[in-house]
Amino acid sequence: MRLFLDTNVILDLILNRQPFFDDIAKIVTLSEKGKLKLVTSSVSFVNCNYILGRSIKKEKVTENLKIARLIFDIIDVSQTDIDKSLNSDFEDFEDGVQYYSALRNNCNYIITRDNKDFKHSEIPVLAPSEFLKILP
Repeated sequence: MRLFLDTNVILDLILNRQPFFDDIAKIVTLSEKGKLKLVTSSVSFVNCNYILGRSIKKEKVTENLKIARLIFDIIDVSQTDIDKSLNSDFEDFEDGVQYYSALRNNCNYIITRDNKDFKHSEIPVLAPSEFLKILP
């Protein structure tokens, strides 16, 4: 099972943001046990760098991103993803790009705390807590 993680949940993990950290940490543990594959887009990775850089030192940002890189596979964003987002019903261009990248890379779920941003998704969109509840 391939889970696409949106920027906000990656930041929850890196910044240990409560009360969200525990759920995303459980998902990462499942991935480490080989029960699922975690992916994010190159856009999310770059966004994390930018957002983290506003609140912590560059060295710490790089250290955190190196650890995150070990956890997540990074999927690319294609010209087609950009074009589809530009011509979609997504209110937020970036969310559309993320969605089309996840769709093209056969992700089974989008994991985000901003479900409303993906209301046009054909891929199930769940918060980390919701995803954990559906596991057998």
